[in-house]
Amino acid sequence: MKILSEYAKEHGIKYRAAWNRYKAGKIPDAYQDEFGKILIPENSPGRPEYTVCYARVSSSENKKNLETQAERLCSYCAAKGWQIKEVVKECASGLNDNRPRLTKLLKNPAVTRIVVEHKDRLTRFGFNYIKLFKESQGCRIEIINESSNDRDELMQDFVSLVTSFTARLYGLRRSKRKTEKLIQELENENKKIVKGND
Repeated sequence: MKILSEYAKEHGIKYRAAWNRYKAGKIPDAYQDEFGKILIPENSPGRPEYTVCYARVSSSENKKNLETQAERLCSYCAAKGWQIKEVVKECASGLNDNRPRLTKLLKNPAVTRIVVEHKDRLTRFGFNYIKLFKESQGCRIEIINESSNDRDELMQDFVSLVTSFTARLYGLRRSKRKTEKLIQELENENKKIVKGND
């Protein structure tokens, strides 16, 4: 169930416009509970279909593959009879959790279906978290091909992973040295204050 304000946000309209739709009987299955809240079932047929194809490659060197991947997604949707609202293409590692285009897509509550070629096109890790989050918004993730064996992409992601952890490790070492230096300076300052008070 969702409340009327969520329905309004999902459809990109003001609350008052959603209220007018409800009063005119244009939101199927919507009803007012005993506390006065307008409730709308998640699977209400009044929600428009919003299908997005998401294509991703690890680096700009694979730009040609990105285009053919997007074409395959569009062909799949056409075969299923789904109207595509958006095609999102991104060049970034599947390990990168800060992809602006994917972030924008995941934040969009109007999306009802995300189509990807393989699970790892969306993310290398944490796929089920994304799936659960989008399902809570009434969005389904459609995976065309469950298995993937792109060795080169996996190697690029592995290198990204090692690089990321190495950078964090060295960052921790630097941080530890800075902390130790700060503690030493504070102890020296403390000793000077104690000597000055004697």
